[in-house]
Amino acid sequence: MRLPKGFVASGVRAGIRKKRPDVALIVADGGANAAAVFTRNRYLAAPVVLAKAALKGSGGRVRGVVVNSGCANAITGPEGMAAARRVQEKAAELLSCPKGEIFVASTGVIGVVLPDELIRQALPGAVYRLSGLGLAAVSQAILTTDVGPKVAQASFTWHGKRGRVVGVAKGAGMIHPNMATMLAFLMTDAPASPAFLREVLKQANEESFNSISVDGDTSTNDAVLLMASGKLDGPAMTSRAEAHSFVKAVTQVCRDLAWMIVRDGEGASRVMEIDVRGARNVRDAKLAAHAVATSPLVKTALAGGDPNWGRILAAVGRSGARFAPSKTSLTVGGLKLVERGVPVPYSEREAVKLFLKERVPLLISLGDGPGRATLLSCDLGHDYVTLNADYRT
Repeated sequence: MRLPKGFVASGVRAGIRKKRPDVALIVADGGANAAAVFTRNRYLAAPVVLAKAALKGSGGRVRGVVVNSGCANAITGPEGMAAARRVQEKAAELLSCPKGEIFVASTGVIGVVLPDELIRQALPGAVYRLSGLGLAAVSQAILTTDVGPKVAQASFTWHGKRGRVVGVAKGAGMIHPNMATMLAFLMTDAPASPAFLREVLKQANEESFNSISVDGDTSTNDAVLLMASGKLDGPAMTSRAEAHSFVKAVTQVCRDLAWMIVRDGEGASRVMEIDVRGARNVRDAKLAAHAVATSPLVKTALAGGDPNWGRILAAVGRSGARFAPSKTSLTVGGLKLVERGVPVPYSEREAVKLFLKERVPLLISLGDGPGRATLLSCDLGHDYVTLNADYRT
């Protein structure tokens, strides 16, 4: 997949990981306006601290992005921060730009200081391999426990011109709202200011990456970066209403990547699409949705294709959401299981078929209130335990 105008990328092996590429480089030839959202975990990894400061100091300008897998460089103290800075400085030297225009990101094991010398030695090769077709290499270099790469694209129109949004992400475990270990990088040729990009990304993030859950854990390293090269002709975007096609494209790419992350949940075989409606307010709807999404009993039943709907409503009941049980209803894939708090006759065979599909849509109605929330989650099977029991050793 070709990158939007103004961007080139590459992926190389530095030796952090034993057998696979582990360093990715994304470059905006003439620089790009940018906006980002980060994890809300109190233990911010060194690259997150550095990237936030760089973005603020540059006024939302990014020239290059350096991403490594195999080491999160989180909870590593001053030594880890110094290592991240050395990577930033080396990239700035190679790209002939201020170090504040280098965005760094890391993913991997927590508590290990970044082997920055390996990355600094690999960066010249990464610069040499930069290409408009380098996204595939990036998508491989940023993976950890992911089964495969995650890439998405969408187009938009602006004053008669066709533009593009292209995104790449990684993530399979340690995924939960408030940023879910997850990284995502979006590139577009749109003419947009950092302020406008922040507005668009905030909305898109809430509807995508902040609406997914694999295991209830939130990483120390999460970051989503949106960069705009401005290479598409036309005036700068200032209004979401006027630039609705662009807003839709960014949101669609974020949603597609978020769905891929949940589908690739460690050991997952199916995605549960939870839609809670009729709650008193959005807070109550989210409480109910999150309780279902993170319930081990619901997730293990889903792994077995068992339509054990009692576990779903039990999770809603202990969620803290305010509702009247006598007004609740549950529908799975169009099959009504419970109506106004009472089970209804249904075909068990049909229910099993629905719970064995790759997508399992749940519609939970809590009454006739205005509150609504949607959340993507996945099943929890034997492979999740195997992967995470052996992750570090």
